[in-house]
Amino acid sequence: MPGAVRTDLVGTPENPVPAETRCFILRSGDGLALRFAQWPASAMPIQGTILLLQGRGEFIEKYFETVEHFRGRGFDVVSFDWRGQGGSERLVRNTKKGHVRRFSDYHRDLDAAFAEMEARASPKPWFVVAHSMGAAIFLARLARGPTPALRAALTSPMIGFSPAIAPRYAATISTTLAGFGLGRCFVPGGGPGPIAARPFENNRLSTDRTRYERNAAVLAAAPELAIGDPTIDWAASACHMMSGLSDPKFPRRLTTPLLVVASGDDRVVSTHATERFASRLKSGSAIVIVGARHELLMESDFFRDQALAAIDAFLPGGELSVKEGEAALIA
Repeated sequence: MPGAVRTDLVGTPENPVPAETRCFILRSGDGLALRFAQWPASAMPIQGTILLLQGRGEFIEKYFETVEHFRGRGFDVVSFDWRGQGGSERLVRNTKKGHVRRFSDYHRDLDAAFAEMEARASPKPWFVVAHSMGAAIFLARLARGPTPALRAALTSPMIGFSPAIAPRYAATISTTLAGFGLGRCFVPGGGPGPIAARPFENNRLSTDRTRYERNAAVLAAAPELAIGDPTIDWAASACHMMSGLSDPKFPRRLTTPLLVVASGDDRVVSTHATERFASRLKSGSAIVIVGARHELLMESDFFRDQALAAIDAFLPGGELSVKEGEAALIA
């Protein structure tokens, strides 16, 4: 397969590699090489293990600060780069294309991660914290049956695209173009430049310049971690998956307790679609961080602290209660 696989993590002065890191190659169910990392808790008592699932185009290094937060709360933390991005194996010759043939292929990566956690006796209970595409993949995987995760917190889940990045007819266009054999081409108007390396001004991801530029610095130090826009196959499969997640019956079938944390000023995914999904959950709660952009865990402290407070209370066993527009977490 094309693309070199990294067996290490990249640190910068502003974003050093956390202490006690273990990084190695994990093989997915179909044999792809995935970059996998794990860290032990840095505080006692041990609360369990958190599996961090990234969004599209992300890489483990973006989450060092978040890793340290959860370690300090008593959790072991594990994470990996999805197939086709970060330090993991690419699927097409042009390594800047964000490509996957079917979104269900990502389930192989997720199941491999859970199997590795079992093999390495990661402390239980296990929890998932998943962002955007990673959250959508986790939800779609739940349609096949329960996972070993006791609870999951989903930030800005990719239930539907924001009109700011995709028109309503995106599914029709991508499916049609894929049918013509163009699936490995960039989406119309797309290119190899990574969104995280674009100027901070008017970006869709975060209001925090320091965190935004910190992540861009990682890509400057290790450009091979970056991917550009998605391919037509990726878009067509994403739209198909999101159609299933948007089925009113789907959230009612889920039994894993979920905390959904949406961004109020999200211009990547649809906050409205997220709220509609969350309102149908039988075993879950939701909160909207007003004014926050898409990457809640990379946002300014004002927004990020709200998201982390909700997650911190929910994962060990608390519940989210929303009353008269105000969210409160009850242990």
